[in-house]
Amino acid sequence: MTADEVRHIAHLARLELTDREIEWFRVRLGAILEYVAKLNEIDIENVEPTSHVILMENVLRDDVVRPSLSRDEAIGSAPSSRNGFVAAPRIIETDDSGVV
Repeated sequence: MTADEVRHIAHLARLELTDREIEWFRVRLGAILEYVAKLNEIDIENVEPTSHVILMENVLRDDVVRPSLSRDEAIGSAPSSRNGFVAAPRIIETDDSGVV
């Protein structure tokens, strides 16, 4: 990996790098690319593709209905409410028609 290649990648990522940072990334990205090249040398001709290396499935618990807050309790604990809904401060500016 050359310094110019690092500069090009930084430009594509809209990053400004110092000369010291360029050298740091040049060394590390070069090492990563060397490792990937080694992986590409591995003979996988007779290896069957897999989607998971470990043959495990996610163990999910059953959904269990449990008591919860009533609507009034939930709305009552909110700092602000309006018409039965939790009210939050506006964060998007709109015109009078409500269009963003």
